Amino acid sequence: MEHIEGHEPDRARAKESWLTVLAGPTAVGKGTVSTYIRDTYPEVWLSVSATTREPRPGETDGVHYFFKTAEEFDRLVTEGAFLEWAVVHGKNRYGTLRSSVEEAIAEGRRVLLEIDLQGARQVKEAMPGARFVFLAPPSWEEMVRRLVGRGTESPEEQQRRLETAKIELAAEPEFDFTVVNDDVRRAADELVSLMGLTPHARQSTR
Repeated sequence: MEHIEGHEPDRARAKESWLTVLAGPTAVGKGTVSTYIRDTYPEVWLSVSATTREPRPGETDGVHYFFKTAEEFDRLVTEGAFLEWAVVHGKNRYGTLRSSVEEAIAEGRRVLLEIDLQGARQVKEAMPGARFVFLAPPSWEEMVRRLVGRGTESPEEQQRRLETAKIELAAEPEFDFTVVNDDVRRAADELVSLMGLTPHARQSTR
């Protein structure tokens, strides 16, 4: 069969469009929105990260994370196996395996990758045809309220995170779409719609 060179980039880019990358500032609720989608929309494949940290009780390899030794992770980095990877909290490494994402896309699944801003930039280098969505807070004041309200960080850590959030918010123009997380269900449905799926009909509770 004759190979038509010109069609390959178009085909690859079309496949990349099945990948949606969700990123945004600290405390905006990326994890909450993506977990809601995972629980409500089984047709969406939520990407599973590889990590060098030890499994916690109840965690299953290949379901919660792909658990790797430091040596295995090093080899995968050398082989270019990651769409993106980073060191988190100066200790453990986390990354998105290109093969797992490509396999899910090949199976006809819509893939959601929830990562930080730096990871999103790495994916954009590797798969520019993907869809990039910025999850934004309703307002700066609401984001501060959420962060402080969690009560999980010291005042000093809260201040550091807010300074980082200012930098992260400035990256919004780098993304294709912005979804405001004013309500988890509404934001999730909007994101699912952007992914090319039909949001589930809601039954009135009244």
